[in-house]
Amino acid sequence: MPTRLLVNGRVYSPTHPDATAMAVRGDMVAWLGSDDVGHRQFPNAEVQDLDGGFVAPGFVDSHIHLSATGLTLSGLDLRRATSGAECLHLAADYAAAHPGRPVWGHGWDESAWPERTAPSTADLDAVLGDRPAYLARVDVHSALASSALRRLVPQLPAAAGYAPQQPLTGDAHHLVRAAARDLLTDTQLAEARTAALQALAASGVVAVHECAGPEIAGLDDWLALRAVQRGVEVTGYWGEAVTTPTQARALLKQTGARGLAGDLFIDGALGSRTAWLHQPYADAPGCTGTCHLDPDAIEAHLRACTEAAVTAGFHVIGDAAVSAVVAALERVVAELGVVAVARCGHRLEHVEMVTAEQAAKLGSWGVVASVQPNFDALWGGADGMYAQRLGPDRGCRLNPLALLASQGVPLALGSDAPVTGFDPWASVRAAVNHRTAGSAVSPRAAFAAATRGGWRAGGVRDGKAGTLVPGAPASYAVWEADALEVSAPRDTVQRWSTDPRSRVPALPRLSPQGVLPRCRQTVHRGAVIYG
Repeated sequence: MPTRLLVNGRVYSPTHPDATAMAVRGDMVAWLGSDDVGHRQFPNAEVQDLDGGFVAPGFVDSHIHLSATGLTLSGLDLRRATSGAECLHLAADYAAAHPGRPVWGHGWDESAWPERTAPSTADLDAVLGDRPAYLARVDVHSALASSALRRLVPQLPAAAGYAPQQPLTGDAHHLVRAAARDLLTDTQLAEARTAALQALAASGVVAVHECAGPEIAGLDDWLALRAVQRGVEVTGYWGEAVTTPTQARALLKQTGARGLAGDLFIDGALGSRTAWLHQPYADAPGCTGTCHLDPDAIEAHLRACTEAAVTAGFHVIGDAAVSAVVAALERVVAELGVVAVARCGHRLEHVEMVTAEQAAKLGSWGVVASVQPNFDALWGGADGMYAQRLGPDRGCRLNPLALLASQGVPLALGSDAPVTGFDPWASVRAAVNHRTAGSAVSPRAAFAAATRGGWRAGGVRDGKAGTLVPGAPASYAVWEADALEVSAPRDTVQRWSTDPRSRVPALPRLSPQGVLPRCRQTVHRGAVIYG
């Protein structure tokens, strides 16, 4: 079996903290050490000179929506809109450049606009005419929909969350999103999936957890995605509730998913005011959000999956949603036992509003938290969207990563793309530079959650996946090591964050204004998938 010898670099390995070389044989890491020993030990190896590059385990994005991400990459990205007028202008330009196609867009966020108000249906019709148009808010829990698209859904006015002129939420949003997806061609969707997977590989990502489901993109999209062979490993979670172990096993067999988890919605999102809260929104008195799955259904799903030894999980953001799932877990633990629950690796997505007591319980039950640090980077802070929706007191308590970690809750980092960008170093940086004092985690903890934490959340618990040690899968990325901070002269900047006690090579510095590492090459299980 041929051997590849990587030399003249810096290898991030817990067992070989001073390694500058790594040997790969087939799909496994065979050896780590120094350049001179490597050349002697593998004289016939194919040599790859890293030229000072930094070699680290490949990243795992533990929450993503690949087709929607690809549609944003190849289509109408509204995240750069700074006002309602600019949002409409971007939509009009896209429609003009793509005659005959429905307008599918993503990413507007009125909380950052001067007017703090989304365009109306009439505003959209004025620039698009009779074109079907679906423009999702950045959190994908509400959307603008043109009259032409609304007319394709006759039952829409009777659905919960319907508004004639305002963005659609809840069931109305799910209905209109499905209608919009039906207008996309198979070619458009195939191109979108390929674009997303290629972009992820170019970002040093070797595996993702696709959060699919009947209210996300449907079974056809998930099955088509499973058939794509593009290097990045895709593990799927199917967000559909069941009530019996037999149903759980049958649904898992039908979908080929890893578990019945992911975006099984208990509630919505704070930006769309659909996250389920105990107390009303500060900027919408009387509104406490939306409950999509009642406590009895939550408990039934957890019990059925636990009895079937299947991973269960939910999308939970609001504090009322977190309370409901913790209470349901407590009842299932009392009935079936901690061991039965913990062996399943149940997981919660987002879990933004959690108390210390709840975190301690989740940790004791082995529940994984799939978290998105970029949420805090985008919407945290004294004047961010969280503070707008909840007030400054509640708004500063969200995404408490340090609290979860301190209570033994395993963390896995994800992007929720296309909601946020999928650059994994940006996620790690956001976790290290949390806007709330005391909620950040260390660079090592954040990096671990973005690598081996993702494999663990996906059920791979061999102790080697997501690390670079002999016998581990050869899944890694090579990074430019001169991604320096921009705020200081080159000769005074330290390239690496340091921890002399760690016995692990230092990570690149991750200051808020620093330049993030650039990916040269991505390798998964020995095969080059980028670079």
